Amino acid sequence: MSRFWSPVVQTLTPYVPGEQPQMQRLVKLNTNESPYGPSPKALAAIQEQNNADLRLYPDPEGKALKQAIAKLHGLNPNQVFLGNGSDEVLAHVFAGLLKQARPVHFPDITYSFYPVYCKLLGIEYQTVPLGEHFEIEVSDYKVPNGGIIFPNPNAPTGRAVPPSEIEKLLSRNTDSVVVIDEAYVDYGTESCIPLLRGATCPENLLVVHTLSKSRALAGLRVGFAVGHPALIEGLERVKNSFNSYPLGRLAQAGAVAAIEDQAHLEESSAKVIHTRTKLVAELTALGFDTLPSTANFIFTRHPKHSGEKLYQALRDRGIIVRHFKSPRIENFLRITIGTDEQSGELVAALKEILT
Repeated sequence: MSRFWSPVVQTLTPYVPGEQPQMQRLVKLNTNESPYGPSPKALAAIQEQNNADLRLYPDPEGKALKQAIAKLHGLNPNQVFLGNGSDEVLAHVFAGLLKQARPVHFPDITYSFYPVYCKLLGIEYQTVPLGEHFEIEVSDYKVPNGGIIFPNPNAPTGRAVPPSEIEKLLSRNTDSVVVIDEAYVDYGTESCIPLLRGATCPENLLVVHTLSKSRALAGLRVGFAVGHPALIEGLERVKNSFNSYPLGRLAQAGAVAAIEDQAHLEESSAKVIHTRTKLVAELTALGFDTLPSTANFIFTRHPKHSGEKLYQALRDRGIIVRHFKSPRIENFLRITIGTDEQSGELVAALKEILT
């Protein structure tokens, strides 16, 4: 600990990202990356922009990318906010929209960056317990609050809330912002973005997306939020007080092409969904209890084996999954959906471990 740290730094427990191991032979199923490559059109667009113009600053507004996102989702460009990955977008959301007099509410088992943002920014928060089967019950969010945020589907559980339930939440939670983090929405969850179209766009709904998962651009760092223009204006004020150029030329070019190649997204997502269904069936046959998932990962446990021991046994065999040492979920493993071949190696290793 340095004596030059500010008081807030001394109290922080930073977010711990999924391990990026340097093992030579590895089945990497721990960080929810796509097992398939980005759109070839995105790669071509990045290559085209890899020229002498990199000496120039990128478009600080990201107009072309905002227009592409708006066109895809039936919105107006002034309803779109861009950031350097959805983590930066979320950081601006916490600073610009969720730092209120009342505490922000989010599930007790959810994306672990949320409490980190709160502690960094001095935001009071209150966690809302998931249900008996690890579901989010919107009826539990009735207490006055400074905002509500949760992933849909939730992470690390993979369980989703239908838009009809979120509409109910919006109808009774009119005095604060509701933020729906749709990082994994393309794997079988119905998006809330259609609620933002037209004159009936709710003033207090913000939906956050990333290009790191289904669009396979985790290395490019592009995220966005969509919502009422007034919410977007607030986020722009925060962004332009922090970093006016969050997305470089290559990132913007690749993101535009990826957004426009919806066919590639649908094809790769369908492969993941197929593999997920097959993997869950195989794990069930081995005695695992897996939560219903509409994400590119599953959350599963075996009633006769500890999660930590299974995690370590898989790691010893070169298969990396995610394990959380937290109450209620310490016996679960979060397993990214890889290729059919990777899933086959996982199942074979588990059969060996369980015998």
